[in-house]
Amino acid sequence: MPKWMGTVDDMKPGVAFLLAVVCSAVNPKNLILAAGAAGGVAQVGDSVGDAVVALIVFVVIASVSVGGAVAYYLFGGAKARAHLDELKTWLSVNNAAVMTVLLLVIGVVLIAKGLDVLTL
Repeated sequence: MPKWMGTVDDMKPGVAFLLAVVCSAVNPKNLILAAGAAGGVAQVGDSVGDAVVALIVFVVIASVSVGGAVAYYLFGGAKARAHLDELKTWLSVNNAAVMTVLLLVIGVVLIAKGLDVLTL
């Protein structure tokens, strides 16, 4: 793990928020998902109100994994913290494989949607 990632656990909330914004804005996975969502909304051709609702639903669904982990940490007690620490260690070790599989799945889904093979 890079040195800067070791300091994340001890960051103040403001610094952690800024780091989260920067990391999410330049993350290829997030950019691909956002582009796919924007393309999907643009193809539907609904009204502006419907597009705004679709955007809100996308943001809520995209935030569930992070929000769920935070809620689990806050309300799950010591057992949740231990479980999340184990998960963090596993993800640190297997980061390259996880990202490879994730980007492959996203790519296949977007290509299939583009070829009109998959209707999601």
